[in-house]
Amino acid sequence: MKIGIAGAGLIGRLMAWQLQRAGHKVTLFDAGDELGTNSAAYVAAAMLAPYSEAVTSGAEMFALGKPALGQWRELLQQLAQSSSHVVALNDSGSVVVAHDLDRASLQHFAQKLKAVAGNDPEVKQLDRAGISGLEPELPASFRQGLWLVGEGCLDNRALLVALQHALVTGGAEWRANVAVQSVSAGTLNTAAGAEKFDWAIDCRGFGAKTDWPDVRGVRGEILWVRAPEVRLSRPVRLMHPRYHLYITPKPGDIYVVGATEIESESQAPVTVRSQLELLSALYSVHSGFAEAQIVHSFARCRPALPDNLPQVQVSDGLLRLNGLYRHGYLLAPTVLASAIKALAGDYSGAFVQEQESVSRKT
Repeated sequence: MKIGIAGAGLIGRLMAWQLQRAGHKVTLFDAGDELGTNSAAYVAAAMLAPYSEAVTSGAEMFALGKPALGQWRELLQQLAQSSSHVVALNDSGSVVVAHDLDRASLQHFAQKLKAVAGNDPEVKQLDRAGISGLEPELPASFRQGLWLVGEGCLDNRALLVALQHALVTGGAEWRANVAVQSVSAGTLNTAAGAEKFDWAIDCRGFGAKTDWPDVRGVRGEILWVRAPEVRLSRPVRLMHPRYHLYITPKPGDIYVVGATEIESESQAPVTVRSQLELLSALYSVHSGFAEAQIVHSFARCRPALPDNLPQVQVSDGLLRLNGLYRHGYLLAPTVLASAIKALAGDYSGAFVQEQESVSRKT
């Protein structure tokens, strides 16, 4: 089949790659460059954190997200066969800590997590010695914490490059810097006119709002810092009454730092307040961040739907994927598998909503 895909963020690239592997002719359109630098997928921490997300998102999200590490291992093994680019997967868990004044926030986090996950063996209580054993550079003032063994993160920038390489070398047509204005059954409309396909797939995220009015943007502000004096081996979360700061290590002494989640569709630069709060919290986690270089600051709108869950809409000749919100990397394998099944006529996957125009088989 000839398949046109609008949007080359995380889910658009994954869809294009899997469909190409299945033998389909794929054309991928994106308003940005091949690196995806304008996408939420590019700036994200790319954490695979089902336990942390369970605290705010509940049991359904936990059940769907818990297999994420294993699912990503399988996807990356497949990708290694078709791309020379290596994508690192950090599967050493994550550590949750709090300063003494915020210990109640840590206890509340642990209670809410237990209500969803029960006595899960991958949630381990840490004392000072336990924290030091996992992350020796965290200060002695952190005396209690959690080790969420079943969490991790991946190198998202390397992933986007590897997927682009696999698609182009595999024969996909890549239309960078070509914005898709609207998507309908079998049709992608750009400034140059309409292009016809057997299937049109809309993966534009927040950019699909004109075709899917329920999509809203939720602003997130993120810093990239280079800190060669810091050695953290896994994601660290800092509990705080106003926010849960996360610090995620990346190759090249880079750490992705974020916490903000603002119900706003503004993509203006990061505010002074947010940057001050992020940096002061960052320094409180490790004094080595005092000499870190601020490499980038980003504000991006994560695409969300009213229930904050993803959705796959399928009708004749048209597939729409959206609403990955802050769960993009965590739930991408599940959304991907559901969408691939829906294209084959199986609408039983998670998050799939069959639209009325789908032809019934008798």
